[in-house]
Amino acid sequence: MRSHEVDYQIFGDAMQVVEIGLDPDETVIAEAGMMNYMEDGIGFDTKMGDGSDPDQGLFGKLWSAGKRAVTGESMFMTHFTNEGSGRKHVAFAAPYPGTIVPVDMQKEGGTIFCQKDAFLAAARGTKIDIAFSRKIGAGFFGGEGFILQRLEGDGLAFVQAGGTVVRKELKGETLRIDTGCLVGFSEGIEYDIEIVKGLKSMLFGGEGMVMTTLSGTGSVWIQSLPFSRLADRILANAPSIGGSDKGE
Repeated sequence: MRSHEVDYQIFGDAMQVVEIGLDPDETVIAEAGMMNYMEDGIGFDTKMGDGSDPDQGLFGKLWSAGKRAVTGESMFMTHFTNEGSGRKHVAFAAPYPGTIVPVDMQKEGGTIFCQKDAFLAAARGTKIDIAFSRKIGAGFFGGEGFILQRLEGDGLAFVQAGGTVVRKELKGETLRIDTGCLVGFSEGIEYDIEIVKGLKSMLFGGEGMVMTTLSGTGSVWIQSLPFSRLADRILANAPSIGGSDKGE
């Protein structure tokens, strides 16, 4: 199924919103709860599945929803359709400060892989699936990167990332990054996890025991502030309830 051709505009810097323009009968799919606003004439429906396969039966939808549930994602996706006349707009925002990255799937070879919580929205016709890393290192030590989302299609998709996003183009090269800083990568990139060398670096380096290794030819998106790192800093500096009680 060919993806619907949608237009978009991104507003803001640190806490972005993407506004998607839909012609009559065009549809965009999104993770549940990500809609920010929509114009009159936009209808929405919560469905089990991304709608990329119109002939998918109930069993296929249940299987797809079950795989999403394993990753901690909602079993349902919301479909927003322009049911009126003339162009209408619907907007989506990430649940934490960061950047929304538009990806032209056709230019990226039709497939990209991203962290399991990175997908925000996409033109209908985009297939949202999960992919388990086939590398032993990633399986045992990958943490955030063990289970990835696989997006397939020929239209626009939008992924969310924390902080600033840097795009790297690899041409037979190798790149090592913090596991949580990976947003996604295109086909042609080999993904693995390697253990940090040296006991001192492992215990006192502050960079963790493992790093993500990406090699090959293709695109890589990196985020400067993973949500897990932001949450850790907030929790570390938040006053405890017990300490507040003692102060009183």
